[in-house]
Amino acid sequence: MAFFRRFSSSAARYISHSDNDRIIDAIRTAETRTSGEVRVFFESRCRFVNPIDRAAEVFFGLQMDRTHHRNGVLVYVAFKDRQFAIFADEGIYREMGTDYWNAEAGKMLSSFAKNDYVEGIITVIHDIGEALQSHFPYDQKGDKNELPDDIVFGK
Repeated sequence: MAFFRRFSSSAARYISHSDNDRIIDAIRTAETRTSGEVRVFFESRCRFVNPIDRAAEVFFGLQMDRTHHRNGVLVYVAFKDRQFAIFADEGIYREMGTDYWNAEAGKMLSSFAKNDYVEGIITVIHDIGEALQSHFPYDQKGDKNELPDDIVFGK
């Protein structure tokens, strides 16, 4: 339920405070239209050879599999190892299909190749929000923000 790519960059970097705020704003905007949840996790190094395995560990560690509709999506980035993964729970993964997730990973890779990490992440968050909205629209009567919107920073 995940897709990963390796991105090349001579100077991968962590994000600034203002970039952090922009990503959180993108998450909040995406989630205003859906019952789905989006989280972003940054760390320096991927503890596993395969970033999908690490993204899965983070996803379940953050209890993202406990959303009501199983529609959480994690964007995982290991900067120094130049790896990332998009890990989607079964509800949204099934709805969107493999081609969609491959295309989103390709968009991130394209932005990352230009050292435009923040824009790549924001673009994918926006796209995921639209996908979530079409399959899991926001319901004013019962929806709540099930997971925090903040970015999680690992080691």
